[in-house]
Amino acid sequence: MRRHVAAQISALDREIGRIVRNDTTLRRFVSVPGVGPITALAFLSTIDDPSRFRRARDVGPYLGLTPRRHQSGEVDRQGRISKCGDGFTRKCLYEAANVLLTKVQRWSPLKAWGVRLAQRIGGKKARVALARKLAVILRCIWSDGTQFWWTKQEAAMA
Repeated sequence: MRRHVAAQISALDREIGRIVRNDTTLRRFVSVPGVGPITALAFLSTIDDPSRFRRARDVGPYLGLTPRRHQSGEVDRQGRISKCGDGFTRKCLYEAANVLLTKVQRWSPLKAWGVRLAQRIGGKKARVALARKLAVILRCIWSDGTQFWWTKQEAAMA
């Protein structure tokens, strides 16, 4: 039974890899450090049309990656993340942020920002902030048709 399930999982993995290789948008998504085929597919299927967001930063609240706010009279508190939107995509982006901070060896301004943030506010909050930033970057890559820039020199040349 276990071999049968493992064979099905490997067949699905191959199918996902084939889908990502054949789609230019998904290939651009996978160029972002930490983002793999499943995260790219989850983001693509959840957002569906990047033009429905007027600004790239509107993707974070749509996916529930921004803090809740409680405002009443003189009280203004920020709480945990709102967890609105698709939970699977949010989890995938959180895992992509975790992979970027822990597994990706190549240095980039994005990783440097995440490491500095983790030192300042803690690892879990930094991963949520980095997941939100990854969502914004993926939306920009999708709407602009560009690749991820590893260094500032690549960004300046583009």
